[in-house]
Amino acid sequence: MLDFRVQTFLTVCETLNYTKAAAVLGLTQPAVSQHIHFLEDHYGVKLFHYEKKTLTLTPQGKILRARLLVQKNDDARIHKEMQAVRSGKWSIAIGVTMTVGEYAIAGPLTALLKNHPDWSIHVVFGNTQKLLGLLQSGTIDFALVEGYYPKDDFAHLTFSHQPFVAVCAAGHRFAVGQVKALGDLPAERIILREPGSGTRDILARSLSAKGIRLSDFKASVEVGNMHTIIALLKNDCGISFLYRIAVAPELACGTLREIPLNDFHMTHPFDFIWEKGSVYSGQIEAICRELTAAR
Repeated sequence: MLDFRVQTFLTVCETLNYTKAAAVLGLTQPAVSQHIHFLEDHYGVKLFHYEKKTLTLTPQGKILRARLLVQKNDDARIHKEMQAVRSGKWSIAIGVTMTVGEYAIAGPLTALLKNHPDWSIHVVFGNTQKLLGLLQSGTIDFALVEGYYPKDDFAHLTFSHQPFVAVCAAGHRFAVGQVKALGDLPAERIILREPGSGTRDILARSLSAKGIRLSDFKASVEVGNMHTIIALLKNDCGISFLYRIAVAPELACGTLREIPLNDFHMTHPFDFIWEKGSVYSGQIEAICRELTAAR
């Protein structure tokens, strides 16, 4: 069980306001200040900086917040583990991004369940940004993502590398005639995932490296569901950039086709990620390796 002053510190980190933190915790503002001063004296550093009525974490405060969040989540996992020993039921929570969850994880997850018939597994879908938040809050034990994430903040293991391609309906007619390069595509309507999606972030960064912004396209459609994006593509409502694994059946049967581009050839990793420094890191990595071996 963590020291009560740790909870005060983490609450101040969330609110960045002593008065608001006191209200959340049911304490007085002087009590909150006393808890923070105790931690600052204990570690011999300043944890917060106050200037122009704005409270911010110092570099040392950011380090302490990261380490204590891991400890807090591990404390909850220890409690869950002890309850599992008593009940004989063990459970894990896995986060997956939309593309991964719909097209890449079912086979490995099936193998994991067959190898561990007594396990209970909760699978949570969300875009990359949502899953990062769920990891930091301890809601999930690990995640499998296709988007960018701060690698210095998370332990990680690559699950697979997937080609990322431009696609359109088989009969799509391009506005500029023959298409050979990325620069030929902004005259089209582009179908995108929602902001926060790893797929969208990868696309935006890849296009930016070529001097193209998403806003440069003639029109756009934002959709948070991969099946709807594929349906819109098949009905010739625009073009998109997706992982080939997501449209493999449509490419195989000819309802969609890959747009051949001479300046766009990329693959991107699907990575397992979990909290760096967790006492459960070895256990989580072993599960991730088992899933990777079964892909």
